[in-house]
Amino acid sequence: MAGGRFEVDVTQDGNADPAQHGIDQIEFRVTANPGSPPRALAKVASGGELSRLSLAVQVACAAQEMRCMVFDEVDAGIGGAVAEIVGRELRSLGVRGQVLCVTHLPQVACQAHHHLRVTKLSDGRTTRTTLAELDGDQRVEELARMLGGVEITAKAREHARDMLSAATLAAAAGAASGATRDAAGKGDTVRQPRPPAARRR
Repeated sequence: MAGGRFEVDVTQDGNADPAQHGIDQIEFRVTANPGSPPRALAKVASGGELSRLSLAVQVACAAQEMRCMVFDEVDAGIGGAVAEIVGRELRSLGVRGQVLCVTHLPQVACQAHHHLRVTKLSDGRTTRTTLAELDGDQRVEELARMLGGVEITAKAREHARDMLSAATLAAAAGAASGATRDAAGKGDTVRQPRPPAARRR
């Protein structure tokens, strides 16, 4: 959200008596576009902006304490390049802890360490849900289904393979840069050997 701003507006009612939740009135204010004044988050944020803000809060919290997190369609209302960035953020969280994410976007699903397909089945009288872990060609097939439609074409499968390859390369590059930052942040001091003392004649 380039150019976006997030503010917390805290006001007090001078006539209010202390209560369980205090006397502060707190409002989140946000603007997603440069030059626009921040307004109440609940009134102006779109579904996609709410999803990204929610993820940003989770990422910030995870930096302090990592735990198991569940995201139910946190990518609602977004797509394209933004969905890919969200997928990368979710993957980076998954490196430090457990992340379960429900998604319908192939840009997000291709970034996952593990891909599970959830299917709802019904015979008209009862309904049951099945869970299957996908690997290799199964994962390509599922991504192709998410990319395409009723009929899965060879081009959709090729696109799915390309997305998986790109996600793997991006993850490897991110891991390498993270390792470099960690090594640089340890504060090790490199000591240069002293030159030999000059000999007197």
